[in-house]
Amino acid sequence: MPLTAIRTLDETERATRDALGIETVRADDRLSSVTLAERAARRALEQAGLDAGDLGALVMVESRVQETFLSSEVTQLQERLGADNALTFSVGGLGCVSITPALLTARGMLAADPALDHVLVVHGSKPAAALRYRHPVTVNGDGGQALLLSRSGRIRIRDIAQLTNGRYWDLFHVDYRDRPTAQWREQCTEPSTYSFRLAMETRNRLSAMLADLLRRNGIGRGDIDGFVSQNLSAAGFTFLEDSLDIELLPACRQNLRSYGHLGPIDVFLNLHTALDREEVPLGGLTVLINVSPVAAWSLLLVETGPQEDVA
Repeated sequence: MPLTAIRTLDETERATRDALGIETVRADDRLSSVTLAERAARRALEQAGLDAGDLGALVMVESRVQETFLSSEVTQLQERLGADNALTFSVGGLGCVSITPALLTARGMLAADPALDHVLVVHGSKPAAALRYRHPVTVNGDGGQALLLSRSGRIRIRDIAQLTNGRYWDLFHVDYRDRPTAQWREQCTEPSTYSFRLAMETRNRLSAMLADLLRRNGIGRGDIDGFVSQNLSAAGFTFLEDSLDIELLPACRQNLRSYGHLGPIDVFLNLHTALDREEVPLGGLTVLINVSPVAAWSLLLVETGPQEDVA
């Protein structure tokens, strides 16, 4: 879907939308978030040569909005896949950063249970509201992703850092009670808080987190081969680069142009693209940066290349 087909409410929103650095998004209203997650899960299992019955755990990063309340999307996915032996549950509540507690949980399970070999972390990304444009932030596309966590593999997650600040818990929200879904709209309670106060806190938080991440791993800035972040806007990339004195890998801007924002999917999509384009060397270190306005911040230190006995 071209950007010009994404509906906005007024001229101000249209101008902001057009300046995001997004050209197209993938969108198919016939597909649910569970279906997107299922497709990604099946592809990941096929590529790994595994059957769903081999999974020790199935962890879903919850969708923005369930198709029905009180039902369980994650056990629906378990049933569709045939992952009958998998410990199955969902995590969420942190927006884009929700991928981080999913990885923390997977790492903990692999460390605690020697008999557990494979954890599948999945997410299907669909917008919460009828409008895909989220003023003044980004445009949401559709996508699915599955990450297979084990003790060996091409990518090693060496360290994970996460912080939250509950002061911003309802900065963005969708009022839905007693409203038809066509009238659902994501709103920013205080645009100035998002644009200024939270932006400055994000700059300070990420700077301190990055310094601590490097220190506790005994490495310096020069040891990092690349940085990736989530895909919100071209201005968002520039803000991160200026705040942390870094340069994001080109894959980030490529995927922003092609797919828009895919929530928790973004950072590993960008890493995958960077690896395919050889933007990161074999055995190189990459830092994955994620931010959510709830507010939450996370950093992942990732090493690429053949690994032994790691999760």
